[in-house]
Amino acid sequence: MNQISSSTSAATGAFFMLAAGLAFAGSNTLQSVLPWQFGMSSTGMAFWQYVIASLLALPLIRRIGLDKLRTRHPLVHEIRAFVSALGVHVFVYGFAAGVPIWQMVTLLATAPLFIILGSALFLGERVSAARLGAALVGFVGAIIVSGVGTESLGWYTLIPIATAMLWATTDVLTKYLSREETPETLTISLLVLVTPNHLLILLAVNALGWLAPGLLPAGLATGFPFALPGGTGLMLLVLLGAFTAAAQYLLAFAYQKADAVYLQPFADLKVPLSGLAGWIALGQVPSVWFWPGAVLIILASSFIFWVEGRESPNWLAPA
Repeated sequence: MNQISSSTSAATGAFFMLAAGLAFAGSNTLQSVLPWQFGMSSTGMAFWQYVIASLLALPLIRRIGLDKLRTRHPLVHEIRAFVSALGVHVFVYGFAAGVPIWQMVTLLATAPLFIILGSALFLGERVSAARLGAALVGFVGAIIVSGVGTESLGWYTLIPIATAMLWATTDVLTKYLSREETPETLTISLLVLVTPNHLLILLAVNALGWLAPGLLPAGLATGFPFALPGGTGLMLLVLLGAFTAAAQYLLAFAYQKADAVYLQPFADLKVPLSGLAGWIALGQVPSVWFWPGAVLIILASSFIFWVEGRESPNWLAPA
């Protein structure tokens, strides 16, 4: 791949990662609004979120044709969907366990470190000093954004870190599959498979709760709370499904265009974007630490984009 086409591919990947960050910020905001303002169960919300996203993907399925959904890696697709669904449920439990939203969103920024490790070990991607440094600076910026360190930290802070590990695994598997498969295949396969995996996880949790009631941690939602909200709540739930479908499609497209490690500083931008979305939509004014942290994240993204585009254009292309 020549320098011009490589740089163009990297810029395209960065653009779609930023767009995915906006979609994720929208979904994070709605995931806070629906349980607190409309009384919707968080587990039921997660289930309907992906049902709606799958239904919204039906026109895409018709457009590309079912024959293009064939894959040589069905087991990898299933593992990717299960890990993604499990990450959603662990994330939901974090809120139920009382982890503050700022710590939840920010500690998810540990994911780039897990993605770097996974990409290097399993995908053979090159981890340059610039890539590693930008990922670390972006992570520090994400930590500063929420003021972690000004509040007490306990064992429950491992919950968003566990979520980060699960979703980092999903991202590495997405990158692996994107070497041979299209964003349409990646998006639709996840949306179609993730809903039955949500059901599988709920069935397992309920069976475990029935067989060993004292084994499940306090606050873990059981049962099948599938009641739908009405009016505005239903419209917001549909919008949440739309954000989910859009975010997954944009994420897959970004990973098809550039290395996973290269894209991580841009992925960190979803932290300040989520903060801004919460400020605008929910009136949650960010702390004073939001601004220097956001600046670090933006600088890290700009640095890696400039350095690799100027000095090592071949690293910008997918492996």
